[in-house]
Amino acid sequence: MAKICLVTHFFPPHIGGIEKVAEEQCKRLSKLGYQISVLTSKTKDQNEHCIEGIRVVPYPVLGLSERIGIPYPIPLFKAYKIFTEVIRECDIVHAHGHPYISSYLAFKIAKKYEKPLILTQHNTFIDFQSSLNILEQFNDWVIGSGVLKDADKVITVSRKTREYVLKLGADDSKISVIYNGVDQNFFYPMNKEKSRKQLGLPRSDIIILTVRRLVYKNGLDTLIKSASLLTREYPNLLFIVIGNGPDRNIIAKRIKQLGISSNVRLTGFVPEEALPLYYNAADYFVLPSNSGEGLPMVLLEAMACGLPVIATTVGGTPEIIRDMINGALVPPRNQEALAKAISNLLSLKKESQAIGIKNRKIVEANLTWDKNVHRLIEIYEEFL
Repeated sequence: MAKICLVTHFFPPHIGGIEKVAEEQCKRLSKLGYQISVLTSKTKDQNEHCIEGIRVVPYPVLGLSERIGIPYPIPLFKAYKIFTEVIRECDIVHAHGHPYISSYLAFKIAKKYEKPLILTQHNTFIDFQSSLNILEQFNDWVIGSGVLKDADKVITVSRKTREYVLKLGADDSKISVIYNGVDQNFFYPMNKEKSRKQLGLPRSDIIILTVRRLVYKNGLDTLIKSASLLTREYPNLLFIVIGNGPDRNIIAKRIKQLGISSNVRLTGFVPEEALPLYYNAADYFVLPSNSGEGLPMVLLEAMACGLPVIATTVGGTPEIIRDMINGALVPPRNQEALAKAISNLLSLKKESQAIGIKNRKIVEANLTWDKNVHRLIEIYEEFL
């Protein structure tokens, strides 16, 4: 069976959307007989190891950027030897993310050894609304465009992501869109009352859930402002925000300033095994992203658990959510529009339940990991 070298800037136990996609694909590929070696940045004292048949090979990095909320590890010089040893023995090099130096380095080494190069691009452009945009654009053209040019195949997780890489010079004939998946046997509808009891959540409140890394681009500022508008009319609303991040203290301070501490709960990190309980304890899921999304994993997880979704028109989300058909869509950075959309669904309780049921069916039909990996294997076989 083929040997795949997977390159990703981070890999579990590090938490993130790209990490989750890479892990889910690797687990299924390994069970199907593919030999998977993952090149990923070294975190803490991590050394080479195997997880569920997946060989994980960490390389040394300079990781200062993540401390300011930008996960961009830079491989150190001695990583070159590690990359070379792994890539030389593989049949295909598959990198995640166009802007990372790890992808650039892997592709240059792979070209030397004439290995097929596949890139999966996840995000669209992240609008920081600051001077960071200039750095991002510079990196896109210096690193990202080089990776896209070298790739024999580019996989994008949404049509919106496809538009993004085309602007950076990707060859349209080499691009395939493969939507992310979700484990429908792990994320599925459960009894709401039992879920709330197990988590110690109030039975009578209307719970609105979001799962976000607490950073600017994820739109928590907009969600909190909309919560302050909604709780005037609906005092029994409880917003639960799962996740950690560099902006946690800023967000907590803002919640206190707005006087909604009793209506907004920051849980911090929640282990994955508890996430289905939180989804099922909730009445609605909100995705308030400002920019940069490709196709968010939490969106699919919420849908798999049968939740109606209110989301911003960012990235590939509108390709999955149709306004007032299987959720509600609003423009980003608009707390009034978000509050109004939530209020509308609150007034349509019966319709909201039907939307949740529809979302589960959409996942089962089109958005499972098995379907995702089946399509990925078809692309691998083009180069074997």
